[in-house]
Amino acid sequence: MARILSIDFGRKRTGIAVTDSLQIIASGLTTVPTGELFPFLERYFSQEEVGQVVVGLPRQMNNAPSESMRYIEPFVARFRQRFPQIPVVYFDERFTSSLAHRAMLDGGLKKKDRQNKALVDEISATIILQSYLESKQYKERL
Repeated sequence: MARILSIDFGRKRTGIAVTDSLQIIASGLTTVPTGELFPFLERYFSQEEVGQVVVGLPRQMNNAPSESMRYIEPFVARFRQRFPQIPVVYFDERFTSSLAHRAMLDGGLKKKDRQNKALVDEISATIILQSYLESKQYKERL
């Protein structure tokens, strides 16, 4: 079975997470400077089979798209052109940064490590992907 890859897109850095080959568990993969994202993805896709990409969908509390969508939509359009065989879905990413900080606190990371924005982005991508997997399992049970 192919992996599912998650992207927490940012203007400077992009967090990336991936499932195991059985699509059960999400794990942080890395954080990549956004300018180097496509070369990274090309290398990764040449080494691993990826069947789907989940992109964090930033929304405001009233459910309206966040201002960040003006950067994410062109990225997704370009992704779909370069990798037409890989389906892309959006998944709500509200509160993932807060949840990432909470996970770092609960994990006992030192303050200096918690200030590592790249780590926050990677953990956020992991939370997006794990939440997506859980919602997919829930829908399958209905």
